[in-house]
Amino acid sequence: MTTVLRAHAEDQYADELAILAKSDDRVRPPGWKLSPWAVTCYILGDGDQITPKYIGPRRIVEVAVATLATDRALLLLGVPGTAKTWLSEHLAAAISGDSTLLVQGTAGTAEEAIRYGWNYARLLSEGPSRQALTPSPVMRAMAEGRLARVEELTRMPSDVQDALITVLSEKTLPIPELNEEVQASRGFNVIATANDRDRGVNDLSSALRRRFNTVVLPVPATAEEEVDIVSRRVDQLGRSLELPETMTGLAEIRRVVTVFRELRTGVTEDGRTKVKSPSGTLSTAEAISVLTNGIALAAHFGDGVLRPSDVAAGIVGAVVQDPVSDRVVWREYLETVVRERQDWRDFYRACRDAG
Repeated sequence: MTTVLRAHAEDQYADELAILAKSDDRVRPPGWKLSPWAVTCYILGDGDQITPKYIGPRRIVEVAVATLATDRALLLLGVPGTAKTWLSEHLAAAISGDSTLLVQGTAGTAEEAIRYGWNYARLLSEGPSRQALTPSPVMRAMAEGRLARVEELTRMPSDVQDALITVLSEKTLPIPELNEEVQASRGFNVIATANDRDRGVNDLSSALRRRFNTVVLPVPATAEEEVDIVSRRVDQLGRSLELPETMTGLAEIRRVVTVFRELRTGVTEDGRTKVKSPSGTLSTAEAISVLTNGIALAAHFGDGVLRPSDVAAGIVGAVVQDPVSDRVVWREYLETVVRERQDWRDFYRACRDAG
């Protein structure tokens, strides 16, 4: 596994899952590797041996886990960067021990990605048969009693989305070419994700939406919570990428988070000054990316200490998505807010030079 850039959650956290499985004496739903209580402990951490994978309201995770223990599917909804994919992967790893049964939703996703396809060489030579059939991740999850993950559900065409209706309501996947069907084994369910920015792209039909219990993942409620999330993920990514050790001051992390939160909410941290918001989302995930890039710059081209000049270019690139309107927003924020903060002078100069 040392050659793998990013291990699956069930491999990366195998030790923690084993610890929980060994001590977990609570009732487990059919097909589950852990009890709902242990799954929640794995996601949120226990302050000792189990590290937190998601930092947010406990009730949100409990509702998500409880949903998967019923016959309703789970839809994780939120703005980009609120850890929907991250949470779905860890839920699948803890419940099924396998997070790889994944369908990536795009405008070009075909119905075969939800149902099944065919090995056309065998189909032409042998005719329709089980051997010529190519199961989708959803079909495999049904047969094996595992969780299937569907990413960016609203990006898929409506007719492809509706292929899930029979699967979710009847727990059956018909194969009319063979006059057969695949019935879901116990433990099967679906976790789907969608973001708020995609509303209206391919809205879910009312029939499909009824099959899901929707859980909305919020942006971090406080700056301290977001700083904690960013610090943890930056540290994890740095170790995973084997970046040279760098002195990452909490002050720089807090500064990046503050800039993102103020531009995202449209008001400064003290509530005194209103600012314009750019077109981008400026999510927590983007803050993590900016800081990770800054650490790489500091380690390879600097003195090993994360400085304002290392994060300035990344911040400008994240904020200025539209070269016209966003550039105006950024310059105004830089001159009216950043420039007036005495302890941000180095950061102001670095951002001005980078812009």
